[in-house]
Amino acid sequence: MGDPLRLYGLKALVTNAGGGLGEAIARTLVKHGATVLAVDTPNSGVEEYFAAVKGVEGYSEAYMDSGRLPALIEAAVEKLGGIDILVTDFALPTDGLIESAGAAFDRLVNHRAELILSMSRVALPYLKKSPAGRIINIGFLRSVFSARATAAGDMAEKNLAAITRALAAETGEFGITANYVQPGAVMTQTSREVFRKNKDLRDFCIANSAASRLGEPVDIAKVVLFLASDDAVFVSGSGIAVNGGRTDT
Repeated sequence: MGDPLRLYGLKALVTNAGGGLGEAIARTLVKHGATVLAVDTPNSGVEEYFAAVKGVEGYSEAYMDSGRLPALIEAAVEKLGGIDILVTDFALPTDGLIESAGAAFDRLVNHRAELILSMSRVALPYLKKSPAGRIINIGFLRSVFSARATAAGDMAEKNLAAITRALAAETGEFGITANYVQPGAVMTQTSREVFRKNKDLRDFCIANSAASRLGEPVDIAKVVLFLASDDAVFVSGSGIAVNGGRTDT
């Protein structure tokens, strides 16, 4: 775990990388030797954001449109020379906090599932060529859900777990691993704005963390680094909750 270049020579594609978790993941992977294509939506400014970061190239694409994913993967292969590590983070828009499971919640979760599966399968031919193929899926932040929507958050994680297990079963024979990271309440730019407007939710999240604090994006990035490295070569179809521990279970 102490090798600062344990991802040396590997090529990573990270979505939702213009800030928050994706930014921290891109910066952590490149710090440990990877070359990274950091993807975010058009007008996100992601190209300028990473312009001065050696080893990371910002790239704009409508990656939350499944029809654009083949073009994104082709662009990544052209720019990187291949793909070894695929980090999928789809922060889908919601109309305010999710209050409970229901039709709108189902559409959100199903859309995320479609995007993760589509992107992974489009990237599969290139991951097969890698000596260290990795798929790492990132779950929704706790700040997407209201204080009383813990059950909906758990359902979203179960859906992500099922998707990831399916990918692990599909790809394992090629030496590819598929895992997920489920963040808790992490202080991203988006979360900060949510908590500014809803201090009760912030206090609820702190009270329900055994660590009695909010997380930082780098807390997630370090776990992604582990799953991307040879340290996790025999870990697949699994999930790691990065939430400081929960007091409500």
